[in-house]
Amino acid sequence: MVIKSNKDKKKVVVAMSGGVDSSLSAALLKEEGYDILGITIHNNYENSENLDLTEKIAEDLKISWRTLDLSKEFENIVIGYFGQEYIAGRTPNPCVICNLRIKFGLLLEKAKALGADYLATGHYALKEYDPTSHKFLLKRGVDEDKDQSYFLYRLNQQILSSVLFPLGKFKKSQTRELAKKYGLKNYQKEESQEICFIQDNNYRKFLVQHFKEGIRPGKFVDKEGKILGEHRGISFYTIGQRKGLGISSPKRRYVTKIDNYQNTITLGEDKDLYEDTLIVKDLSFVSGNELSQPLKAEVKIRYNGKESPALICPYTEGKVLVIFEQPQRAITPGQSAVFYQKDIVIGGGIIEK
Repeated sequence: MVIKSNKDKKKVVVAMSGGVDSSLSAALLKEEGYDILGITIHNNYENSENLDLTEKIAEDLKISWRTLDLSKEFENIVIGYFGQEYIAGRTPNPCVICNLRIKFGLLLEKAKALGADYLATGHYALKEYDPTSHKFLLKRGVDEDKDQSYFLYRLNQQILSSVLFPLGKFKKSQTRELAKKYGLKNYQKEESQEICFIQDNNYRKFLVQHFKEGIRPGKFVDKEGKILGEHRGISFYTIGQRKGLGISSPKRRYVTKIDNYQNTITLGEDKDLYEDTLIVKDLSFVSGNELSQPLKAEVKIRYNGKESPALICPYTEGKVLVIFEQPQRAITPGQSAVFYQKDIVIGGGIIEK
């Protein structure tokens, strides 16, 4: 009698974007014995060449493939959030919202409706089950330079129980080598752009095209409130910005504060950008347990930044106060603050101030 593995007949939907990471995820899972269905999300912003490429890769892998039209939902949820945050003077991270609401929200729902046991993506992160706590853990990927756990901190226990991250144990260089070994046509394809729906990485141009009515010129001021000049609209600036201000000054000036209500942007010196506390709202903890007492952790305040030791304290309802051991430069409202303990993602939220 042949004993079948627990992967036999397990169905996995793989979110395929046309990139090497998601393509290799499908190849690896197929080799492990899973029944694979590739799904590419249609959102009105994807490159048609990517769709053609993804279809060809699915054919080469001999897996089923289809598209899922989420263009309306993407426009309302991700694009709407992106524009509203910038109009309000905050600097959003749309990938966090897209992951939660689109990929691990609507796509996961569709996968379940199609009878899938899991949804897999090409994220560089790790999921482990902890038998002691009986909880799933979200952990950093092995490749420190590619680790994407920062973007996944809002995934809860229910979601984690249904997702797979096949690439979390690899480095990017290994991914390309494996993709070549599997004969994937895109093994040398360049990395995707920073924000998928902004083709030329010019977010200011995108805001003018889609949210022009919310952009109003206003005043640059110094710390004392003295008017220094006129800005083009708070949407075009972010905390810590120095270039493109259009202000002549004998010393370097940086954006240190954006006031949506007054429609003003405060300019100061580099030393004014350092703070040792911040308030985090819209909290999400991977374990599902809310913070009831102070917690020591490392906190990352932007994806390409380095985490820093801090004490996370319960604040008002639904918020925490983060107290850093060392002042942090350019803490930016709208960005995510993500809490780590060693390689484990504890959770995080949106920086309020």
